[in-house]
Amino acid sequence: MATKLFLACMVLLSIAMAAAAARPATTTTTAATDVPPNCDQDLQNLIANCQDYVKFPADPKIPPSSVCCGVIQRANIPCLCSKVTPTVETFICMDKVVYVASYCKRPLRPGSNCGSYHVPGGLLP
Repeated sequence: MATKLFLACMVLLSIAMAAAAARPATTTTTAATDVPPNCDQDLQNLIANCQDYVKFPADPKIPPSSVCCGVIQRANIPCLCSKVTPTVETFICMDKVVYVASYCKRPLRPGSNCGSYHVPGGLLP
C-alpha cells in the first residue's frame, strides 16, 4: 500500500512539474520571509486525479480527465518540477507528463527541464 501511494505521488508530482515548466512562476519565494512556496496540496491533488495518465508503461498515452486538467491548470508547476528527482522519474513516465501537460493546454516549454528530464524540442535562448 505504501509503495502504491509513493508511486502515485511521484506520478502526479511529475505531471505538475512538467506543466510548471510551461509557465514561469510569478513568485518563487515569499518576500518577507524568503520561504519557498508550498505545493503540497497541488501534489496531493495531482496524485488523486492524474496518476493513471502518467505512470509507466510509456504507451498507450491516454487523454487525461477534465478533472486532471483542472488540477494541472491550477498547480504551481515550478514548485512541483523542483521536486522531481531521479527516483521520481523511475516511477513516472516523463514523456507522458509532457503529453498530459500539452493535452491540458499547459505545455512544457521545449528545451526546458523538469527534474533531470529535458523537454524535447527547441533550444532555450
